[in-house]
Order: sequence, then C-alpha cells, then structure tokens
Amino acid sequence: MRNFLYGIDFGTTNSALSIYDEEKEQIVDTILIPSLIYFSNNPDNRSDTNYIVGESAISAYLSEGMDGRFIKSIKQILSKSSFTETRIQNKRYTASDLVALILKELKNRADLIIGQDCRKAIIGRPVFFDDDNTQKDTLAQTRLSKAAELAGFEEVRFQYEPIGAAFAYEKTLPHQERVLVADLGGGTTDFTYLVLDPAKSGSLNRRNDLMATGGIYIGGDSFDSAFMWEKGTPYFGKYTQYEATPGKKLTVPKSLYANICTWDKMNFFNGNRIKKDIENYYYFSGYDRQFKNLITLIDHNLGYSVFQAIEKTKIGLSAKDISKFSYSNMDIDIDEDIQISQFEAIIDKDIQKIGNYLEEFMLTNNIRSTDIDSLFLTGGTSLVRAVQHLFKFKFPHLSIKSGDNFTSVAKGLAFSGYLFNE
Repeated sequence: MRNFLYGIDFGTTNSALSIYDEEKEQIVDTILIPSLIYFSNNPDNRSDTNYIVGESAISAYLSEGMDGRFIKSIKQILSKSSFTETRIQNKRYTASDLVALILKELKNRADLIIGQDCRKAIIGRPVFFDDDNTQKDTLAQTRLSKAAELAGFEEVRFQYEPIGAAFAYEKTLPHQERVLVADLGGGTTDFTYLVLDPAKSGSLNRRNDLMATGGIYIGGDSFDSAFMWEKGTPYFGKYTQYEATPGKKLTVPKSLYANICTWDKMNFFNGNRIKKDIENYYYFSGYDRQFKNLITLIDHNLGYSVFQAIEKTKIGLSAKDISKFSYSNMDIDIDEDIQISQFEAIIDKDIQKIGNYLEEFMLTNNIRSTDIDSLFLTGGTSLVRAVQHLFKFKFPHLSIKSGDNFTSVAKGLAFSGYLFNE
C-alpha cells in the first residue's frame, strides 16, 4: 500500500484537496468543490443521506424550487460561540458536523482516486479565524479538528493557508526570494512574509524561514454584503414607508436589511414574531410592491440565487468597466448596469481596511517594501481590480505573481509534510 497524505484547503466559498504521493514526492491530483450543502425536503429513498455537497448541491437546490435547506459560508460560523447547533429535519448539527460533511465529501472523492482509505491530512487555516481574538480562534481550531476527526482523519496537522500558497509558489522559483504572500479568500485576507528557496522544498524544518504572519477578517463575502446593502436592498423595500399611526409615516427598520446581507444572519427571519412584524409593515405600507419582494425572498429562500447574481456582477467587473446586475424570479426583477467606479466606491471601506492592516503588519514586523523580492497573491478575491490596484500602489516596484487562485493553497499544504516530523 502506497503512502499518501491530503492537503486540504477548507474555504468559505470553495474547498480543495490535493493528493500527495509521499513515495514519489509529487501531487497526484487536486479536487475542487464549492463549500455548499443542500438538505433536501425530498430525499432520495435509495440513499442513506438526506444532503448533497458541492456542485450538485446548487443544481438540486434550484431544481427543487429552493425548497430545502441550503447552507453556504460554513467556515464563518466556526469562530462564533453564539452558534451552538442548527436543527435540520429534526436532526441536530453542530458547526463541526456541518464542516465534516464537506471534508468527508473531499476525502471520499480522493480515496476513490487512490483506491485506499487515506487518514492523514494537513488542513489549512486562516491566520486569524475572527480577527485577533484568541478565544474565538481557539474555538474555531477545536471545531475544525473535531470536523476532521468526524470525516475520518486520524493523523492531522494544521498549516496557515498563506504558507500553503507560498510553498506552491516556491516550486516555480529558480532561486531564493523573500516573498510577501497575500491570500484573499471569501472570509479572510491573510499575509505571510517568508523566505522561499526551491533548494529547501520539502525540508523537514522551515520554521526559521517564516518571518511574519497576520490576517484580517475581510474577504469576498464582505464585498458581496456591501454590494447587497447598497445595490440589492432597495429592490427589497429598504426605503419603504409605512403609516404607523394615521398621518405619521416611518421608514421600515434598516435592521431587516442587515439580515439579508449576511448569510449567517438569514435565520433571523425564522421566528414567528419577526414574521408577524414583516406582515404588519407590509400591510401598513399599503402593500408596497418592493417590500413584497422581501417577503418573497424570505418565504421562498431565494437568498443564494440573489447572491449568485451579485457574484456574477463582481466577476464581470474584474474584466470589464460595466457589468449587469440582473435577477428575475417570482416577480422580483432587477436589471441595472453597474459601473466599476460604483462597485469600487461600495467596497472602498473594506479595501482601505485591508490596506491599513497591511501597513500595520509591515510596521509591526519591521518589513520595508525594499525587503520584499516578490509579491504573490492567491485566492478568488485577489482577482478584484480594486485589490490589484491596492497592491500595485503599495508596491510599485514589484510585479504581482499568482498561481491557481483556487487550488494553490491545497497544493502547498500537500507539500507541508514536514509538519508530521516536528
């Protein structure tokens, strides 16, 4: 039996697994799936599970009229002590249980490729799960460890995700370089400053090469939420007025709309009291058509499909100056041209926060821009033009290098086998 280990990048938006053959010292294959779970209200009686993970979760969710329970961005609940469990079809699921479903899916697919049960993995983690909060970070790490155990892994080590990306980049270098790595994902932006040397690739001790790590809890989901707040919520009645008492008009509470901009708050609408309040606002608004869209969004669980449209707009603006924000479903009609200048204004606060954190990171660790030989960006959010402009402005003397923005972390994690020898 051959010796393998898996490098696993469990991400907010996508998750990847690289299969590493320890005898041949090479990657065999890499698997990439969306970090999505769909619990069907009409499970297949031929299956012993009532859920679908990955690409098929999207198609099943849509084909069943978005009637079941759709779960996205699970990584973001790992550090939240307020989340203890959720009940789906009378079954209890903790954060670890939900993450384990995605890890198990990746493991099963990889095991089929190598024809054996691999229980050894190096799993990536952000530098900070929830900014610089030790208690939350410990909680997230503990939950992720439990998820790995539930998924069938017995030998597990953890590696910072940007270090994983760095080790993948190291394979492409002709000589030693001092590298700043920025890993911009759906939930976090992480930085690592380290020395990379192709002659050391696979060495047992790389601790002295790692000079600084840091991160901030801002990523692509932050951009999507900001976009939804500015451009999406008006179509769902954010400015709707209702007549609280005869002759006195008020605007519906903005708090309603904060809860459709963040995925982990969507369940806010499940309570009977809030549903009754929404019905009252609708009645006293004179049955406002746009406010009705909010009720439709909630009742028919349309959140994911709306955010798909936002994601499509964002991707379009990575290459073009104008992109269409378009959505049409159940009398909800959105058709608006979004200019790159509008989008960049919407996400400007988050871009500034990333830039300010980067300056703080370099100052705290005594890193001068001239100390950096190479700049490596990875993660889907690194493709956003405002992100690219930020790094070009900060480091005009450096060209931006990148690998596969969705699998480079997993590949680099697979090259981190030295962790088992420490």
